[in-house]
Amino acid sequence: MIDKRALRSLLPAATLTRTGQTLLRATAPGGRGRWERRNHAGRDVGMYAGPAVAIGAAVAAGRVCPAAGIAVLGAGACGAYDDVAGDHRRGFRAHLRALRDGEVTSGSVKLFGIAAAGLAAGALLKERPLDKLLAGVVIAGTAHFVNLLDVRPGRAAGAVALLAAPGLLRAGPGTGPAAAALGAAAAVLPDDLGERVMLGDTGAHALGAALGAAVVARNQRAGLLAHAVALVAAARHGDRVTAWARRTARG
Repeated sequence: MIDKRALRSLLPAATLTRTGQTLLRATAPGGRGRWERRNHAGRDVGMYAGPAVAIGAAVAAGRVCPAAGIAVLGAGACGAYDDVAGDHRRGFRAHLRALRDGEVTSGSVKLFGIAAAGLAAGALLKERPLDKLLAGVVIAGTAHFVNLLDVRPGRAAGAVALLAAPGLLRAGPGTGPAAAALGAAAAVLPDDLGERVMLGDTGAHALGAALGAAVVARNQRAGLLAHAVALVAAARHGDRVTAWARRTARG
């Protein structure tokens, strides 16, 4: 049975996300051209889901865990910058090479910005310096991992929903962020699967940060270390993770 306290985050996250998406679609600030992208199948889809997810998850998570709200807002804002100003380069290595050559890309801004948001949230969630560092790695790493999965309609939101759902079955410090991630993901999943909207970096990173904050809140040092190692490995082999996600999407 779902812990009743989880509903206090799940329902607001779902409601705020759905309402935000509807309002953005109706008003399209700056013109509809700014909100449309072409997906993998060549269809024009709206980017309304990303900001709606970031705001819905941040508010719902922040009500019960302010550090989680900070992480979600920071990750979503960095993702939004990359959605707007992003270039053709993909992968951490490409952006770090450009930075080494003196060029600051949107990807490097996103990389360091999400790291900073994760570390800030981790510093609030944990007491000891090593735990704070590991918490920051887990939050930022989970944000980037979810974005790696966002290669086909519904993949990132569906993965977050599946990973967050077990956290609602027992009460604990991570219940609120997990419920916020699940509520926001579930609110956009039908339109995402129907190829009417896409999460973009804004939504994928925000959902990942919420999920990462839930993991941090529920784990002590050993669990944090295990998650951090796995996430760093996934980031290092990001191209392989993305290729795997594409293969499973086709299957």
